[in-house]
Amino acid sequence: MSLRNQAIANSINLLLAALARTSDERKFRWTYTQIARLATLLAKKDYYVERINWIRDLFDRNHPALEVTRKILTRTNPHHRKAIIQTLIINQLLVGTNRRKAFAEQDGGFYPPGFLVISPTMRCNLRCFGCYAGSYEREAELSLESIHKVLEEAKEMGMHFCVVSGGEPFFKEDIFQIFERHSDMIFHIYTHGGLITRELAERIARCGNIIPAISIEGFQGETDRRRGPGHFDRVVRAMAYLKEAGIIFGFSATQTSENHDVITSRHFIDFLIEQGCLLGWYFMYLPVGREPKAQLMPSPQQRDELRAWIEEVRSSRPILVADFWNDGPVVGGCISGGRKYFHINARGDVEPCVFCHFATHNIKDTSLKTALNSPLFQALRREQPFHENLLRPCMLVDKPELGRRLALESGAYFTHPGAETIFTDLAEDMDRFAEGYAPLADKAWQERSRRKEV
Repeated sequence: MSLRNQAIANSINLLLAALARTSDERKFRWTYTQIARLATLLAKKDYYVERINWIRDLFDRNHPALEVTRKILTRTNPHHRKAIIQTLIINQLLVGTNRRKAFAEQDGGFYPPGFLVISPTMRCNLRCFGCYAGSYEREAELSLESIHKVLEEAKEMGMHFCVVSGGEPFFKEDIFQIFERHSDMIFHIYTHGGLITRELAERIARCGNIIPAISIEGFQGETDRRRGPGHFDRVVRAMAYLKEAGIIFGFSATQTSENHDVITSRHFIDFLIEQGCLLGWYFMYLPVGREPKAQLMPSPQQRDELRAWIEEVRSSRPILVADFWNDGPVVGGCISGGRKYFHINARGDVEPCVFCHFATHNIKDTSLKTALNSPLFQALRREQPFHENLLRPCMLVDKPELGRRLALESGAYFTHPGAETIFTDLAEDMDRFAEGYAPLADKAWQERSRRKEV
């Protein structure tokens, strides 16, 4: 980082620390305005300047996100807060953005994705029905050497954000060696929460650069039905430990035809806010992984209801929520294939997406740069966005004929037994879902366009 940019980054850090100490509303808003101004000086890409100004506008309108920011600044463990500011805001969003831009201009070939997902182990003590990762070899595990190599290559391209999935990540005994060695990165961990004790929460706080997201399927009935008796209580206990330790954490909910009404209720989201969640992810169940069943997918109508529900939560609740499928308009459509992200499974296969279980390269015998610029990933990026309507972003559920072509005719190999089922046995189900959702999405897209014109 240049001396100029380092000086700006240091100023942002100081101003963020000042935000945490002030209770005066005018000082809070003035300080935030200065932070936004400095951030635009660091960000060279127009898109990020627009995002910074958009966030500033939310503050000016007293959006509920303002309350989330206050909680992060005032209730978070100081070391954790400092690490998050440095790794996520400075390294990833500001400096990393410029590095990715420079990589694209200097190295040619492609613009690096913003983040990666890595599954260091597939070990897990649960056997949840419908688990997207449930058919991978459970003993599969990446070595520390392989993980360190990947993360160093990622940072050279400007990626300082890593999502950790699995399996259950905390079953990897040496996992904290990853977080500690790469202290300049932020790690967002998807965990079932059952292994989080008070001691583990305190270690997460000491490490600083970890944001957990705990899987939950609704309340006790829904969660225990999928994850086993007593698991809901373990989730609530884990959240209490993280809240006590001052950790920023969130939830991850999988929408199915069975739990839709519960996870889109005010009671559910208010319960999670009360537990201390500052962020949350919604994922639609897909028939991939363990015992895939198309009937567990939400209906097209339920998917559309979730889209509307997310909009309501964002406008009324102090929590940051995201929807992996319905947020296509936020990120410009499908983000797979290295456009904005990709997945490395526990065997080292470089997959386009955590739900696309096919690959052409393995990180154990190729560089990350080569894998990201593979013919398969290039083909995906050429096709994106798959629809003009960005509410229909996915090649699995919105344009399944394309998913089948790329998976079955590109020379890719499937990364576990049965991974091809969504493209073969379940092809008619996926086509039917896409056809049923299209008119709902098109109507919502038109309404969205009209609102923008007003």
